[in-house]
Amino acid sequence: MSASAAAKTALVIIDVQQSFPRMPYWREDDLPAFRDALLRLDAGSRARGVPVIHVFHVSRGPFAEDSGLVRALDWLPGEPAAVFHKHTHNAFTDTGLDLWLRRHGVERLIVSGIRTEQCCETTARVGSDIGYAVDFVTEATLTFPMTHPVSGREYVPGEIKAHTELVLAGRFARIATVDEALAALE
Repeated sequence: MSASAAAKTALVIIDVQQSFPRMPYWREDDLPAFRDALLRLDAGSRARGVPVIHVFHVSRGPFAEDSGLVRALDWLPGEPAAVFHKHTHNAFTDTGLDLWLRRHGVERLIVSGIRTEQCCETTARVGSDIGYAVDFVTEATLTFPMTHPVSGREYVPGEIKAHTELVLAGRFARIATVDEALAALE
């Protein structure tokens, strides 16, 4: 991909915010690998001139704007090109993100963040539906165990991520590693 094509790409980092560690389901088992992958993706994107967008979820409790927690986790570096606050699962519905991307000539999204199967997946789906090419970088997403409401079975993050890749691949997104997403910018 040429420099001009890289300029048509944006890295969207979803909900990597101080709110999550306050949630009862927060676990740090997968945090080191997620953090390392996301930091590599962020640094590689910035080095190639790709704008980095932060999107934060706003609702109640630790996600309320007046909580002081609707801000990036301390380890997330640098200034983003833009910041959006969302009140829905996807990063488009009520944020102005689509307008910002179109005004900046963005045609391709690299999706990363917290939670894999919720806000990241819905953003990938909506982004694809409204015309963006989407790279879903699963290793740069984080999720937590979930218990099925009927069977009581607990699904571990690896199973949830595998299911997300299954339903997105070839329909809504290209599933990519950090290295593959960055290589596509060359």
